Amino acid sequence: MLSGRILTPDGWINGSISFDQRILHIREDNSADSTLTIIPGFIDLHVHGAAGVDIMQGGDAGATVARAHAKHGTTAMLGTTMTATDNSIRRALRGLAPTIADRPTGGARMLGVHLEGPFLSIHRLGAQPADAIAVGSMDLVRSYHELAPVRAMTIATEVEGHLELIPQLNQLGIRVQIGHSNGTYEDGVAALKAGAAGFTHLYNGMTGLNHYRPGIVGAALAHAEYAEIIPDLQHVEPGAIRAALRAIPRLYGVTDATSATGMPDGEYGLGSQRVYKCLGCVRLATGSLAGSVLTMDQALRNFVGLGLDLADASNRLSLYPADYLGETERGRLAPGAWADIAVLNAELQPVAVFVEGEAIDLTTN
Repeated sequence: MLSGRILTPDGWINGSISFDQRILHIREDNSADSTLTIIPGFIDLHVHGAAGVDIMQGGDAGATVARAHAKHGTTAMLGTTMTATDNSIRRALRGLAPTIADRPTGGARMLGVHLEGPFLSIHRLGAQPADAIAVGSMDLVRSYHELAPVRAMTIATEVEGHLELIPQLNQLGIRVQIGHSNGTYEDGVAALKAGAAGFTHLYNGMTGLNHYRPGIVGAALAHAEYAEIIPDLQHVEPGAIRAALRAIPRLYGVTDATSATGMPDGEYGLGSQRVYKCLGCVRLATGSLAGSVLTMDQALRNFVGLGLDLADASNRLSLYPADYLGETERGRLAPGAWADIAVLNAELQPVAVFVEGEAIDLTTN
């Protein structure tokens, strides 16, 4: 049982929360210690690595990444792949499958895979390797989906043949995200009408907003219900984040974290690319940003620093990503939901984290 200031679906209360693997009771008690803040654990739908390990390595990389991010309050996540050769993607998916099937002790729940490519535009690869395929196919996606459950997929919907894939991907239960796209505003609107559900790292890796050519960013700002954004304050300037917050009702934060997360400055891997951590960010040798070293607890503090109240910031890192995936028993503190809980001090630093009721050891590296 925990007591403190608790964020419930109906708002804040002072009280106690009791749980085993799931939440049993939440009771109001005005005498409860209000110095601790209790919120739903974070749900990160775009994460490539941490602790020197990259998802594309395969093997038990997913378990290592899940454990590293759990220490920062992430209780559920999607292991995110890179555009790569077919063999490399299959290796990564085979490695993720056991972690998805059986949550590692001390780690976040791996809900499935975010397949970031290889159905991307060769003109908007960003830090992705030049392994995008000319035209995607459902046969290829199904073969990946059989190796590990794909829950979200980033595609450049303007590429010939990709728009027609969207309804079929939806039938597999895959949320289609527009990203790494060189499309027009009209392309973005057409993709949303076809069933695309969101946008991958809004502003980054897509055609920008111009008042004559609104681009994919314009389509997102004008029409999206959901979009992910990287709130590390380096991928997107604060003013642009604020504009997106006003325009997109369920804008949610992701880390796009790489293997350099939680590590000292130096050289690391991002798929087949070499990246360099310095001054709190990760770049290719060319100087281009290449993922981040963001953690979700820092994302919460950044959102609050931008002026969001704590409940709104929490929703954008827990409730909205849960709802986006249809995970109705996560991302909220309510009886019957999974006991995925983050306990914060006055500085919004995690002092306790529980994943499906298991207490995570925050002291070890």
